[in-house]
Amino acid sequence: MTTNNTALLAAAAIAAVFCTAPAVADDNAVYSNTFRLGSETVFYHTKADDISGPYVPPGVNIKAENLETLYAAYVRRLSSAFDLELALGYPPLAKVEGKGPATVGSVPYNGQVVSSARWISPTLFIEYKFLNESSNLRPYIGVGVNYTTFYDRNTTALGNEGFGGPTKLSLSPSVGPAGTVGFTYRLPGHWHFDASYSIARVNSNLMADTAGVIRTTHIQFGPQVLIIAGGYSF
Repeated sequence: MTTNNTALLAAAAIAAVFCTAPAVADDNAVYSNTFRLGSETVFYHTKADDISGPYVPPGVNIKAENLETLYAAYVRRLSSAFDLELALGYPPLAKVEGKGPATVGSVPYNGQVVSSARWISPTLFIEYKFLNESSNLRPYIGVGVNYTTFYDRNTTALGNEGFGGPTKLSLSPSVGPAGTVGFTYRLPGHWHFDASYSIARVNSNLMADTAGVIRTTHIQFGPQVLIIAGGYSF
């Protein structure tokens, strides 16, 4: 599934929230379970050590490209003031650009896509909700823990040229703290609108193996995530 397709699906899901909400509802109803679906835009603030290893010139580095994917979450009401949220997303194709010298040898490098990977990144939040349950608008703030694991790790043809041949990549999984701020706005019936901005610490050790020649770096991805979603509570 492409980024454009996931964004279109998210937009359709949000539109469905507004278009299918019933006109009559019990505004005082309290629900214990919620599912959310929407759009997740990831802004990376990558910091990485220069790649080290045989035949690597000084200053060779990498950065992750921003991306969009489909957001999904389950939220459990703990009390009138606290929720527990398990946030997920459709595993996107994250592309990595070269950063540093214009070329590595004779191969273009800076600004070129040299590798890609998909990740699964569930985050568990406990969230404090402001205002009381009779309010349509409820801001919230939350803290939690993120787990990220990587798969489908590949170098591009250009990346292989820069490394000197076909290259296998490994990325260690990450566990780190996360935080979020956002708000929900209650709509008629069981529906609501949700918007949030989240951050997480996602660090990984990268190893590139080119026919036994090993290069390494440590990456801090620094993701910041904007979520726009619709929710259904029951």
